[in-house]
Amino acid sequence: MASNTSKTARASVRAGQAGKGDALSVLGEFKYLIPLAEGRFAYVRNLTNGKTHHLPTNSDAFVEEIRTLAAAGHGAKIRAELNGLDESFPQHGWNATQKRLEDAGVFGA
Repeated sequence: MASNTSKTARASVRAGQAGKGDALSVLGEFKYLIPLAEGRFAYVRNLTNGKTHHLPTNSDAFVEEIRTLAAAGHGAKIRAELNGLDESFPQHGWNATQKRLEDAGVFGA
C-alpha cells in the first residue's frame, strides 16, 4: 500500500530523528509564545507535554507554565522570544511580562 506522505517529508523526519536518541527533535523554527490581544494573553506551547495553553500573561498559571518550560531547559529560547516580542511590539508590555517572570525566579538565579 502506498504512503500518502512524500519521499522528501519522510526523509526530513528521518533526518530529524537520526542521532538524537531520546531527545526531542523539532524541525524548523518553534515558537513557544503566540501573543494575543496586544500582549494581554498568549498561547504557550509546551514541548514537554505537547499541550498549548491559552493564558493571561499576568496570571500565576502563565508564570508556572513558563517555569515548567524553563526547568526543562527552554528558558534561554523563551527569554529570546520575549525580547523579540518587546522589540516588535514595545507598546504591548512584553518587557513587564519578562520582568514579572524574572522576579518570580522563573529563569533561575
